[in-house]
Amino acid sequence: MDSAKARQVQDKFKDQFWRLNNLYWITDKAGRKVLFRMNPVQENLYWEMHYRNVILKARQKGFTTFIDLFGLDSALFNSNFNFGIIAHSLDDATAIFRHKIQFPYENLPSALRETITATVDRAGELVFSNGSTVRVSTSYRSATLQLLHVSEYGKISIKYPEKAREIKTGAFEAVGLEGMIFVESTAEGKGGEFYDLCHTAKKRKDEGIELSPLDWKFFFEPWYTEAGYRMNPVAVAVPKELQQYFDTLEHKHGIALDAAQKAWYTAKSATLAGDMKQEYPSTPEEAFEASVEGAYYAEAMAWLRRHGRITQVPHNPGAEVNTFWDLGRNDTTEIWFHQQVGREHFIINHFAGSGEAIAYYANYLKERAKEDGYVYGKHYMPHDSRNTELFGDGRTRIEVAEDLGIKPVVPIRRAKGPEELADDIETTRNFLKSCWIDKAKCSKGIDALDNYRKEWDENRGTWKSSPLHNWASNGADSMRTGAVGLKIEKPEEFIPAKDLCPPAEAYY
Repeated sequence: MDSAKARQVQDKFKDQFWRLNNLYWITDKAGRKVLFRMNPVQENLYWEMHYRNVILKARQKGFTTFIDLFGLDSALFNSNFNFGIIAHSLDDATAIFRHKIQFPYENLPSALRETITATVDRAGELVFSNGSTVRVSTSYRSATLQLLHVSEYGKISIKYPEKAREIKTGAFEAVGLEGMIFVESTAEGKGGEFYDLCHTAKKRKDEGIELSPLDWKFFFEPWYTEAGYRMNPVAVAVPKELQQYFDTLEHKHGIALDAAQKAWYTAKSATLAGDMKQEYPSTPEEAFEASVEGAYYAEAMAWLRRHGRITQVPHNPGAEVNTFWDLGRNDTTEIWFHQQVGREHFIINHFAGSGEAIAYYANYLKERAKEDGYVYGKHYMPHDSRNTELFGDGRTRIEVAEDLGIKPVVPIRRAKGPEELADDIETTRNFLKSCWIDKAKCSKGIDALDNYRKEWDENRGTWKSSPLHNWASNGADSMRTGAVGLKIEKPEEFIPAKDLCPPAEAYY
């Protein structure tokens, strides 16, 4: 090779963008060995990346592949560069190391591998002759990192909240001011470290705030930007509820899909059902509305959304307003406002407070009666409404409530053991499918229903049969109080959603 050509090759090797598009071999979806070339999404991330990056993603966008090749390349072409990858499970960590790190390194040009050798090559770790390292694990403890990639932080946040906090306080802090962090995941409901991270970063982006090196930059890539997510629309019939969804995307968000995209989405959603918006979101808000893994009411809430039942639900002056309660002493007290018209149930409002006495909620009920014309029926309260107030005068909560005008109170029995609790949760699932819920007035309560889930057993790697007590518990428990109370009183009216008659169009 003449000197001019040698200099040309050396110049190319100095260009990381060229290296990433010309040196690394990966396996594609069909298992074939192919040369990695950045797709538009990956290229955008390369040019727009910040010191701290949080990525809310749809499936199959290639973020994991790109980030890990970027890290491997940085380790190969910089001395004493430490790159750490955290995966949410041991199986994922093994797969990432084998396919995203080890395979691309072993398929580099032999001259390059002979120049930068792997002095340590074992499961989950490569140590190179230039002093750089790449390590993949389910946790990371190190004095210093120049680059950190956390994969599926949403899943870690839900299943392993302590580990998520440890990553936040430990692994993130191991990256210096000039280092880089990539956190990427699909959404796993509203709540947890990943949701908080996305929420804060998106708010800064929306407000146009200039970012410091320690601020997080928000990235979101919807499903419809992927060129391959299309199919021939001739053989696909778009159902009414999906056509309404597409219309909402266009009118509310300015997202105009063509027929081929609508056909692909329709076919895909027939398989994924309630998981579609989590795996292939159209907007960031939609991604976090999607069902949480292990959530009790995931299917019921997805059913309500598919049928347009989470919408604007006006107060009907001709029907009494019932309330469903969960009473907290040190945590939140939550109340749902319910009306029944025929065989259908309408959830018109939701209210939550914390650290307040019964009088506080009695005043709120009076305000709604005065300002919105609510005429109250029954007030369904949990079993502990029979308890006395902690610093009261010896009266029970029921007595205090009724003295303040909240009457009649209907106390609902406590579930006796896990089997009865499971029955009551099933009762609530069925009840929800007969409901229409006001999207605006009940937004926080809807979040609670979406995120009420089972507790994760870290030792067995499976969901427990018992609920996780977290921020979502009170809103979900208050809904269960009402559902169980109504079934006990009128079991003949408590029928599955499939048997319900559609509501009168004039009412909506």
